[in-house]
Amino acid sequence: MQNGKLIVVAAPSGAGKTTVVKHLLQHLPQLAFSVSAATREKRANEKDGVDYYFMSPDDFKNKIENDEFVEWEMVYEGKYYGTLKSELQRIWNEKKHVIFDVDVVGGLHIKEKYPTETLAIFIKPPDILTLAQRLQNRNTEDAKSLQERMDKAEHEISHAPHFDVTILNDNLAITLKEAEILVKEFLGL
Repeated sequence: MQNGKLIVVAAPSGAGKTTVVKHLLQHLPQLAFSVSAATREKRANEKDGVDYYFMSPDDFKNKIENDEFVEWEMVYEGKYYGTLKSELQRIWNEKKHVIFDVDVVGGLHIKEKYPTETLAIFIKPPDILTLAQRLQNRNTEDAKSLQERMDKAEHEISHAPHFDVTILNDNLAITLKEAEILVKEFLGL
């Protein structure tokens, strides 16, 4: 089934993982983005099948029961996220390596299932206050959601030692270059 390697980029919300993934996709054509499945509401700028595979909680639970996920988790109360096995196969059929923009626990589950084929990168924010400011600046969270993300962030940061490498994102240009070098080395480019 497996034809390529897996690059996991994980971090608390607002730490910069999506920016890092977009940079790597722009600079490394050998990579293809793994679109996650999610039960949360679609944001105005998002497209189904591009940003996420949006589905109902019942559809998601049926896929869990049918063993269709590589990994999945209820990230926030009632909100499920996961990686479909069919998504990995789609990318491997294209003869590309998979890159993930995933939750911290999901990233560790991928590394656990594919230990030698996976490079797990943790993007760490400079500090909790900077992270809170980044989330507020996005204007995508209400007060309750922002508090949930901040509560979760401290727990997620405690998982950083379980990743292959941690990149401190306090200077975006340096963070992007460091991630690019690590991925190129892992892929043998």
